[in-house]
Amino acid sequence: MLDPKWIREHPDDVRELLGRRGHAFDLDALLALESERLGVLSAVEELRAKRNEGSKRVGEIKKSGGDASDLIEEMKVTGERIHEMDSRLTGIEEEWNRRLLLMPNKLSGDVPSGSDESANVEIKRWGEPKRYSFEPKPHWELGESLGVMDFERGTRLAESRFTVLKGAGARVERGLINFMLDLHTTKHGYVEILPPMLVNSATMTGTGQLPKFAEDQYKCVNDDLWLIPTAEVPLTNLHYGEILNESDLPLRYTAYTACFRREAGTYGRDMRGMLRQHQFDKVELVKLCAPETSYRELDLLLEDAESVLQALELPYRVVVLSSGDIGNAAAKTYDIEVWLPSQGCYREISSCSNCEDFQSRRMGTRYRVKDSGKIEFVHTLNGSGIAVGRCLIALIENFQEDDGSILIPEALRPYVGGMDRITAAAAIK
Repeated sequence: MLDPKWIREHPDDVRELLGRRGHAFDLDALLALESERLGVLSAVEELRAKRNEGSKRVGEIKKSGGDASDLIEEMKVTGERIHEMDSRLTGIEEEWNRRLLLMPNKLSGDVPSGSDESANVEIKRWGEPKRYSFEPKPHWELGESLGVMDFERGTRLAESRFTVLKGAGARVERGLINFMLDLHTTKHGYVEILPPMLVNSATMTGTGQLPKFAEDQYKCVNDDLWLIPTAEVPLTNLHYGEILNESDLPLRYTAYTACFRREAGTYGRDMRGMLRQHQFDKVELVKLCAPETSYRELDLLLEDAESVLQALELPYRVVVLSSGDIGNAAAKTYDIEVWLPSQGCYREISSCSNCEDFQSRRMGTRYRVKDSGKIEFVHTLNGSGIAVGRCLIALIENFQEDDGSILIPEALRPYVGGMDRITAAAAIK
């Protein structure tokens, strides 16, 4: 959520922001509400001043033995009018807040301008895509031929975009999760959290999933609970409504969770295989820090996510998202894209974002500045560290052999019982 004061005082800057993002937000309607709010507030203040003066006169009249009944009746009407205006003011403020929650975040000054992903700027490449003596197969063909992925049974158990991992497939997925958590907790200083995978509406609103992206979420019918789309949601909200001490910052959290997304509006995209699923595993990284350190922390967050792919010897590139491709809550985002041989291109496997104070304003998460004692909003950052299912996809495709088997990177072998290769497994009968 943006600072309401900034919106009121800098409407031209807000219009520029919305234009850069290509966001169809009705700023005029929001500003009209503010004008109406100020008018009603002024009227209420005048009525209250009138009531206060009238009450004073009633006391004087009674003290002198006069009849104040007409004035008392007039003050009663004034009080009723004040109550009506207060109710109207509450309605205006509720509508203001509802609209404010739909407005996107500011953008960092170095975010490239552009209408879509074609304007993203590549800033780094790591690793060299392998050259094969054969035509590399997509992960779904390899997974099915090895008996480690079952798309048909996933659809039968749930619906399309759900997958059953079997045998070595399930073991490697589990091994990747443990490998990532150990890396981030022992080498990068994150505290591991095992959060709920169901959260309430206030929590979803705190990180920006609600109200704007409600259609992309899974909601429980009988409770105010939502399946999390990412562990960012519970991790960032751990300090909802709290005032932290500056000396405790930055806070760094990591968690493995399953994630759930309806992917509304994406029908027809990446329908084959595991690239775009309704349920997927992810190891998430979240930071809460002071504003002056947040962009340094973003660079470190990116390095932490990159280290996973480097250890697994998976080629990737890093891009800065353009103003038309960046997420609603982010002020700046780096995407890490891993190389997929079957597609001959890089595909997103991690997004690392600085949301500045956009989420903390929604959550009411602040900190006390050590020197001045002043209370300020923290900056929040999040990143995939990394998407486990997509890492499995990249591993299968990049390490495929001409006989259809899959080599296991050395760094992962201790997490899969020393297994060095995935070979054909017995299918479920």
